[in-house]
Amino acid sequence: MKHGEPRRRASWVDRAEWLGPLMIGPAVLYIVLVLGVPFLLALYYSVSDISMGSRTLGFVGLKNFASVIQTTKFQTSLWNTFVFAIVSQVLVMVLATVLALALSRDFRGKWFVRLLILLPWVAPISLGTIGWLWILDSTYSVINWTLEALGLIGPAGWYMWLGVPWLAMGSVITIHVWRILPLATVILMAGLTSIPHDIHDAAQVDGAGFSRRLFQITLPLIRPIALVAGLFGLVLAFTDMIVIFVLTRGGPYDTTQVLASLAFFTGIQGGDLAEGAAIAVFLFPLLVAVAIAFLRVARRAEVQ
Repeated sequence: MKHGEPRRRASWVDRAEWLGPLMIGPAVLYIVLVLGVPFLLALYYSVSDISMGSRTLGFVGLKNFASVIQTTKFQTSLWNTFVFAIVSQVLVMVLATVLALALSRDFRGKWFVRLLILLPWVAPISLGTIGWLWILDSTYSVINWTLEALGLIGPAGWYMWLGVPWLAMGSVITIHVWRILPLATVILMAGLTSIPHDIHDAAQVDGAGFSRRLFQITLPLIRPIALVAGLFGLVLAFTDMIVIFVLTRGGPYDTTQVLASLAFFTGIQGGDLAEGAAIAVFLFPLLVAVAIAFLRVARRAEVQ
């Protein structure tokens, strides 16, 4: 009995129908606890009248969604969310493609360039954003000081990077691009390494130049993985609020307020957990629609 028991255990673990769920089980449990439970709790709160100071909880249906959607602040935040996400992601994908193509070639100091590119993603985002807060300060901005030293602006023409609406939105988009760019670059570099060199060699022998190889070979072949990188970037842009929270807190005049930050300020700092949860839950169908659209396009690209 004792000699046969380890053998039976080994055969049980080696069975495919048990080994697969056993290996993926911890990841599924982590996702359920970290994402599933808060999401269900947010759904429950969004149809209730819960607040930070109340001890009772009543069902109100879709009242919170109706009251939130009618506010000007929500409509402005929804528009800002799309502007912030789409503009930043377009810039990320263009710059990431350029960097990935450059880093796929051998040159002196390549390891140092890779290190500099990865630093924004490795460093804590809150710490990096605080550094940008100093850089964009209206009084001590190193950018304004440099522009004045170059003679491009005068002493009275310093920009208030976080105090003017269009400059504030441009600043938060720029810093978000700085943060997400390393992730997209690494993903696209992985896609470039999967392209066989024989294809480029054959095209070069046939007389195809760099631009023709880029637009007719490289970009079509990495399109599926580029779409995956774009999907990850859009999800992060729709749900991220750290950059806006540290830099502008949604100002000036809610011109940089997005749905994620509005949900935080309404539910946590404002104490209205029900309306904050309703704003947060409103993001879910948007993200599902974006994910389905990207995955369908990626599947068609793989088939072609």
